[in-house]
Amino acid sequence: MASHIVGYPRMGPKRELKFALDFGVLFLMSFYIFLLQLGIETVPVLIGPVSYLLLSKPAKGVEKSFSLLSLIDKILPVYKEVIAELKAAGATWVQFDEPTLVLDLGSHQLQAFTHAYSELESTLSGLQVLVETYFADVTAEAYKTLTSLNGVSGFGFDLIRGTKSLDLIKGGFPSGKLLFAGVVDGRNIWANDLTSSLHILQALEAIVGKDKVVVSTSCSLLHTAVDLVNETKLDKELKSWLAFAAQKVLEVNALAKALVGQKDEAFFSSNATAHASRKSSPRVTNEAVQKAAAALKGSDHRRATNVSARLDAQQKKLNLPLLPTTTIGSFPQTMDLRRVRREYKAKKISEDDYVNSIKEEISKVVKIQEELDIDVLVHGEPERNDMVEYFGEQLSGFAFTVNGWVQSYGSRCVKPPIIYGDVSRPKAMTVFWSSIAQSMTKRPMKGMLTGPVTILNWSFVRNDQPRHETCYQIALAIKDEVEDLEKAGITVIQIDEAALREGLPLRKSEQAFYLDWAVHSFRITNCGVQDTTQIHTHMCYSNFNDIIHSIIDMDADVITIENSRSDEKLLSVFREGVKYGAGIGPGVYDIHSPRIPSTEEIADRINKMLAVLESNILWVNPDCGLKTRKYSEVKPALSNMVAAAKLIRTQLASAK
Repeated sequence: MASHIVGYPRMGPKRELKFALDFGVLFLMSFYIFLLQLGIETVPVLIGPVSYLLLSKPAKGVEKSFSLLSLIDKILPVYKEVIAELKAAGATWVQFDEPTLVLDLGSHQLQAFTHAYSELESTLSGLQVLVETYFADVTAEAYKTLTSLNGVSGFGFDLIRGTKSLDLIKGGFPSGKLLFAGVVDGRNIWANDLTSSLHILQALEAIVGKDKVVVSTSCSLLHTAVDLVNETKLDKELKSWLAFAAQKVLEVNALAKALVGQKDEAFFSSNATAHASRKSSPRVTNEAVQKAAAALKGSDHRRATNVSARLDAQQKKLNLPLLPTTTIGSFPQTMDLRRVRREYKAKKISEDDYVNSIKEEISKVVKIQEELDIDVLVHGEPERNDMVEYFGEQLSGFAFTVNGWVQSYGSRCVKPPIIYGDVSRPKAMTVFWSSIAQSMTKRPMKGMLTGPVTILNWSFVRNDQPRHETCYQIALAIKDEVEDLEKAGITVIQIDEAALREGLPLRKSEQAFYLDWAVHSFRITNCGVQDTTQIHTHMCYSNFNDIIHSIIDMDADVITIENSRSDEKLLSVFREGVKYGAGIGPGVYDIHSPRIPSTEEIADRINKMLAVLESNILWVNPDCGLKTRKYSEVKPALSNMVAAAKLIRTQLASAK
């Protein structure tokens, strides 16, 4: 009986090798020995040497043509040191994560794997060595390279998102090697179909040999919540459909036992009952929603007029100055504001008290923006806990955990919503607050929405239908909200798609299909508004240069996009000849830092933008929302931003 959890418990791969490279083996060794002293035999996990280089970035100032793989012989001695220390401490296994094997690699990149593991072979002698891949299929060339590596005992495959890898395994697997079969999903929270998985495992065993299949998770369990036991508010039926990390460990062990003839019939029966319940539950399927989403297939959804004509109509209505200023949406979320939301949720204050408190906060934010002379205002989003959770709480087909925290980045954790059924919008979600905010000012007030692709990519998504079908359902719900905002007199509506690129498949052959339905989903949300209604979108946290044509195809009137934090890499795409005719606001300062940029610094950034973008389409805004900042930082930074915009306006006017 063999089972395996891919790197759980573990640190993130970058951090693992950072300690190993920067501080020797001290941390890794102390962690391993600590667990060993507790009587727990673990598999030390390192990011593999080739993936470490392929996922790294050259230092600033290094030529783009520099090959990071040229450093392979410089880092292998560090790996040898780590391996030697682990062996001396009594380790019997070591795992190398090589996730880049699922990418589209060239022959010279694949050769780097062969070279690296040949160099490590003598050091690895006496150890059982696993090379793990995950998140997608491996190519036929990568499979051949992987399964030919020297000194390796077993090979791991993600058989959830890499189902085509099964065909490669069926075509031949090295004799005497172990197959770590990732049949339990490490990236989602749905209970495994144990019967189906067991059939796959038995078929694999017939190919690779008895006792040569190790039951495994598809990837690290870092990506899912910890334990379903901690969820006391999910109803019994829904809870039976789920499996968090602790439950996935039980699934792995149950499958491993069943594979050697020790099947827990009660466990399998309970699992089958839960799957049948989910398949037949009326709360999952809404025929009207299914029909509306199905009708979208094969159709194009675009606004009737091109963006140039729309911008002219919008300018006549909005009468904005050159280089209009705005912010991305959120303003500082103070302790008092969080307390008000918390007390309202706990029913410690009345709805009237809550509404009055939020109105006061909105009034404060509007007044600040008017005093700063910002052109297009936001209401600050004081009523919102999270840009996805807030909407999910008001949409059907969503459920929420109490303690389902998942690491997002660094020390930041989020509680992703669970999309378990067909999605619809029972009632308006933001119109009340946006209307109140607009009534407080004569300046345009942006209605603020999260886009369907971002809601999808930042949620645990149902796995019983294709992701694009769920996204179309969300798009239709957001479309209803957009049109209600327009009816309420909101003439500028921002539909954020911060996570558009996050869903991009790793394999290039799959990217066009994703971008097609993702862009289509965005266009669905606003295809029915009038020319005079200005649609904004916002993107951050990613490199967008390689998908710029898809972003243009979204057909937004204005896009605000992170630029300063990425050292203005976005501008390079326009220097290379990409033409962009809609409004665009590359961020002029990084909101992730408490540092307050000067007027001169922001003006310099604007001038760099004007070198590649026309002044009549350029907007001036921060990189992202301001919720994590303090007012003592926000006010002077925005003041300098507005001053910089006015300075450049004056310079442009005098140059005519």
